[in-house]
Amino acid sequence: MSNKAILILVVAMIAAAGYLLVKSDAEVDMGGEKHGAEAAHMEDAKKEAPAAPAAEPAKK
Repeated sequence: MSNKAILILVVAMIAAAGYLLVKSDAEVDMGGEKHGAEAAHMEDAKKEAPAAPAAEPAKK
């Protein structure tokens, strides 16, 4: 395979990936890895988590 063919293949793959990202209507964040409260998955986990059971008084 020549260098020209490899370059054309790489450009085509990049274009296809970009097209799929744009057409997917997904919320794509290219800002890098997030930690703590600003992480988007943390908000989803809080909504889906079951409520904690009420604490019972200690028995003596």
